[in-house]
Amino acid sequence: MYSRIVGTGRYLPEKILTNAELETMVETTSEWILSRTGIERRHIAADHESTSTMATEAARKAMEAAGVGPDEIDFVIVGTTTPDRIFPNVGCLVANALGLGEAPAMSVEAACSGFIYALSIADKYIRCGEAKCALVIGAETLSRIVDWEDRQTCVLFGDGAGAVILKASDEEGVISTHLNANGAYKDLLYSTGGVSCPRDSDELGEARIKMRGNEVFKVAVTKLGEIVQQTLAANNLEKSDIDWLIPHQANNRIITATAKKLGMPMDRVILTVQDHGNTSAASVPLALDVAVRSGKLKHGDLLLLEAFGGGFTWGSALIRY
Repeated sequence: MYSRIVGTGRYLPEKILTNAELETMVETTSEWILSRTGIERRHIAADHESTSTMATEAARKAMEAAGVGPDEIDFVIVGTTTPDRIFPNVGCLVANALGLGEAPAMSVEAACSGFIYALSIADKYIRCGEAKCALVIGAETLSRIVDWEDRQTCVLFGDGAGAVILKASDEEGVISTHLNANGAYKDLLYSTGGVSCPRDSDELGEARIKMRGNEVFKVAVTKLGEIVQQTLAANNLEKSDIDWLIPHQANNRIITATAKKLGMPMDRVILTVQDHGNTSAASVPLALDVAVRSGKLKHGDLLLLEAFGGGFTWGSALIRY
């Protein structure tokens, strides 16, 4: 028994924030942002939008692509770092908006690796026979926790959502997933504003992204290189067996470095970071949907999905398309 991706969808807010506009907000230049990150623009959620509303729109498109109705989905899981509320979880809000009845619904918080973590859980749920059709989403409203006066971070992040429908299948689909984490790096990339911080903690107050960029870059490149090797070794594969790399869209330098370690030319890498910036847990499913709808992926192609996020968390998924 396998779980197989049968539909994908994405949603990006209408409002676009360009590098040129950021020049008027903080001390930076469009050329600096582009050369350091590869980002040209990012999408910003409207006042009436939230993580759950964007996730719902992406889910609707995935369901339409898969030809799946609300009564067929029996498991919902959302990867996000920016839930609408502490509870109900985003999965519950999405399931209600879509009229999915009483299917189990949950969210998982693993920062930028959230979608890979969610996909891994849904895959296991289908493989063990507990579900036949799962809705898996990565969605973020990072603009609400960005410090727009911090030029090191505000240029990086954007909002959006991506979704996939997984169905039980005898045909090979999700071959394997690999998850890792190491909390020793917690001070390199994190958010303030935790609800259960000690009352005398300086982490109280508004949630804001904090990052030590150069150190994050070094660890990310190393760990993503390791997860590639871990995935290949677990499946007795060579680097040349991978047809497409669909990476977390954090910045172009990390993506390029990972592709180099894989020995993969950039024309076999799905690159969307220029259009929406780092959308954390949403970035892998966003890129996957772009790849699917562009017609680049062919039946039988071997895909390597990977992500790295605060925590640190990192993970991969090997998928036969």
